[in-house]
Amino acid sequence: MDSGDGLKWFGEGFDGFPKSLPEDVVEYIIFIVETRLSDIQTRERLQAFQRALQDLKKKFLKEYIWQRDEIKLELVREDDRWLLKGQTNYGDSVADEWLIVYFLRELSKEFKDAWIRIYDTDGEFLLIEAANALPKWLTPEVAEHRVWINTHRLLIIPLGKEEAPAPLKLPDALTILKDTPGRPQHYPRVEKEAFHRLNNYPSAVSENQHHATLPLPRKVAHILHTNPSYISSAVEAFYLRDPMSLRLLQPEKSKTALIFPPDDFVSVSVRFTKVLYAQLLGQHWNPPPPYEAAIELLVKSGHPQEKSEVAIKLSAGMQMLASHTLFADKKAVREINLLLEDLENGDDTLPTDAEIAAWPKREDDESWLDIDFSEFEKELQGKGGEKGFGDKNAQENLKKMVERFNTFLADDEAGHEGASAGERDPMDEDNDPDPGRGWDDPEDSDDNDDGNEEEAHSSASTPGAKTAPKPRPKSQPQTARANDEDDNTETESEDDADADAEYAEYEKYFEKYMTLPAHEKAMLTEDARELARAQDAENEEDEEIRKLTEAMEAELFGHGALNLNPPKDTTGKKTLKSAESVDKSKSKGKGKATVSFASPADDDVEEIDREEGSRSEDEEILDEDYNLVQNMLAAFKGQAGAAGPAGNMLKAMGIQFPQDADDEVQGSSKSKSNVGESRANDNPMRKQDWYMK
Repeated sequence: MDSGDGLKWFGEGFDGFPKSLPEDVVEYIIFIVETRLSDIQTRERLQAFQRALQDLKKKFLKEYIWQRDEIKLELVREDDRWLLKGQTNYGDSVADEWLIVYFLRELSKEFKDAWIRIYDTDGEFLLIEAANALPKWLTPEVAEHRVWINTHRLLIIPLGKEEAPAPLKLPDALTILKDTPGRPQHYPRVEKEAFHRLNNYPSAVSENQHHATLPLPRKVAHILHTNPSYISSAVEAFYLRDPMSLRLLQPEKSKTALIFPPDDFVSVSVRFTKVLYAQLLGQHWNPPPPYEAAIELLVKSGHPQEKSEVAIKLSAGMQMLASHTLFADKKAVREINLLLEDLENGDDTLPTDAEIAAWPKREDDESWLDIDFSEFEKELQGKGGEKGFGDKNAQENLKKMVERFNTFLADDEAGHEGASAGERDPMDEDNDPDPGRGWDDPEDSDDNDDGNEEEAHSSASTPGAKTAPKPRPKSQPQTARANDEDDNTETESEDDADADAEYAEYEKYFEKYMTLPAHEKAMLTEDARELARAQDAENEEDEEIRKLTEAMEAELFGHGALNLNPPKDTTGKKTLKSAESVDKSKSKGKGKATVSFASPADDDVEEIDREEGSRSEDEEILDEDYNLVQNMLAAFKGQAGAAGPAGNMLKAMGIQFPQDADDEVQGSSKSKSNVGESRANDNPMRKQDWYMK
């Protein structure tokens, strides 16, 4: 059994479970493809690639802070071949992933024999960026091991003439690169779309940083001044905090002293990435008593509320990082512990106020955090904002997204899956009538009544087509049609006006909602969920009532209680579908029982007709009340003295019937039965008729 992901089970050539990258991880591999190089020369070439990467990092990454891991290449040997391989966990910072792409692409200009493959959890993410420009044959199912970076270009290995649409295996791809280096194709449009995020590099490296002046505890300021990259681990510890981490912030509960107590504050300039600063700024938390008191103290001393909260969050993150066993194996934690040991042993001292005053200070503008929703709406509409709505890089990415979307909408042949409408299989369109009906939908015929004859002629001229007569509505006067069209036009215009007004009101409230603080949004969202739950419960209750009503109605129909026009027998006989009304010795409770009554005399019939009203011989007048009472009595009689729906309903209405004469007959002797039967036959109005009177 071959699963959908290519896994082969035992007995079918099992070659191991498929490997997949962890979340938020990018992997990159570098091969040296040169037939004239020996194995040792290939290894030396790869080592030269490593040194060139280190030089590039020193040139551009002097102050860069990685979100989690930095780019690293390891020299490994796999399948009797030397190669460079590395993985980087970029976390929430997509900028780290594209920085790696920029470095590897730049190095490919110097090392023309290097073939580079880079992919992440989503697969060939470079093709995802260029999805709007890909050739039709290049789908995710066949793209694996076909996308390479070489000599600053994006090259794609196309399908062979007799090659089935399937992904390449790595050995096959390397064989193609080695034996037929001219086979990989260069698609300029695909390359432009795939690398469009790299247009702002290398200037984007410094633009990704953010500096803020914060009041920090002296010990925290010393640690971050020693190595500013520790801030990423501290922010992550606070961002991913758990109950155990929060317990470590409360000495009375953890029974341990704080490593970084929130006191002895000094103002220092702290370097973040934009993602790290936004993560701290956007986190909502209830600080423990020591940290809450520290925030109040900082605000009273003149520090802004927002900066004070960010500083305390950073201090709490350093405390969690240094004291939680979850982070004990991190390289940054080991280095921080060494610095703390030096302070305890006296090998190092905390900086003085004079030394801290000499440190450089920088305060960056935070306008990139502000979003002008009016400018944002203009960008979404493709009109282009004048002032910009926030971060320039985010604005450029949004412009690119809107441009691609408009291009997709302008493509008349594009479908919801991006496929050309002209290449769709005709069998994918469900335009045939229901074969079980033998007739077309009346909605289709009503939409175009004037073209029915043309459709009939065209369908009749088609070989093998089966035609069926279509009912045509009665012709209407022209004036009536005109009036109907005017009424429809007025109704449509009123509906459009109502829809526009409703949409305008929605836009107004949506814009008001987007400007609310995060906690108010959460409260409104919770209220909406409670309202939805209440509506669901009400709908379920209505559905239960409807089912119960249908069941009761079905039972009443079964006993004939709701049949308002029962069939009559001209011979004066009535048929009751009640097994209990048949003599058990003759019918044994099966079949239909026929109870005969003597027909009333002609004079009596005439008198009854005069009392009910004159009726013509050709047409009977339906008396609904009469028939309803008659059927209720018949249903009551069908219960044969047992409990049933008719008896329960009549008791609920306060109606109590006398004992049934038939029951008296069955309970008496044979002679009495004959007397009772004669009485019933002599009486022109039977027992049921007496009840109705």
